[in-house]
Amino acid sequence: MRIALTGASGFIGSEIAKTAHAKGHSVSALVRETSRRDHIEPFVDRFVVGEQDNATAWGELLEGADVVVHNSTAWSWKGEMSPEAYVQSNLVGSLGLLRASAPRPFVFMSTIGVHHDMRERWGGKIDEDHPTRPPNAYGAYKAAVEAFLWSEHAQTGRPFCAIRPCGVYGIDPKLERSIGYPIVKKIAAGQKFTRAGGGKFVHVDDVVAATLRAAEETESAERVVNLVDCYARWADWAQIAAEILGVEAEIDFSSPAQPKNQFLDDVGRSMGAKLDRGLDGIRTHLRELSDAMRTSGEL
Repeated sequence: MRIALTGASGFIGSEIAKTAHAKGHSVSALVRETSRRDHIEPFVDRFVVGEQDNATAWGELLEGADVVVHNSTAWSWKGEMSPEAYVQSNLVGSLGLLRASAPRPFVFMSTIGVHHDMRERWGGKIDEDHPTRPPNAYGAYKAAVEAFLWSEHAQTGRPFCAIRPCGVYGIDPKLERSIGYPIVKKIAAGQKFTRAGGGKFVHVDDVVAATLRAAEETESAERVVNLVDCYARWADWAQIAAEILGVEAEIDFSSPAQPKNQFLDDVGRSMGAKLDRGLDGIRTHLRELSDAMRTSGEL
């Protein structure tokens, strides 16, 4: 099977390319002109250079492809991208690729962040049928693309899957962007840790497993998959980091230890995601991250 993959050089995309290659699939990868490629060259047999909303790149990307995995996002950092440009690149670009790639099955990397205002009648147990009420532009664009996927399926029967990971951890090719990096730096420096709140987390391997299962099993015509492994406070991350580093740390544990809502994992597990790592998975990740930071001279 040939996979047309966007966002191939990034954190999740590079792991998708690596695993797809290991499973015997061919990968056509859309990368930006400025994107690093050396880390995925062994796993990609066709590179296509262009932005995700550049229609002139789509023909080469889609040539011979059996399925599309749309994983890229144009990020807006500190106001560098106007709201109009953000919508043009992400929403309009995604819908253009959706049209151009028809009738191929379409796997879309969405986000658990399509949820924010969750209905009390769900009793704190949130499944894939809960309505989407995103809190920000990122979640809104993802939810909008999901709506168009449902519309496309209703009109043509086109297969699709929307993958909704929460905070994805693992070693990012750009080490400083790995979840936990600034926490390890702060704890290692002996600074007081006061970051409030926390979040829900999932390992990148689970995201890759569900994504490739969706790409391979297109006979299931429409699917939405929530991917949430565990909840952890930032204070929990800091405590684990302190234990790994062998240092005493002053940590604020005042945030609630349990979340208000829980995402059910039945669908995710049925798609090959283990979703069973819990805090032990975060511990393993922080140990690997600390080792990588020492090796690179950043710790």
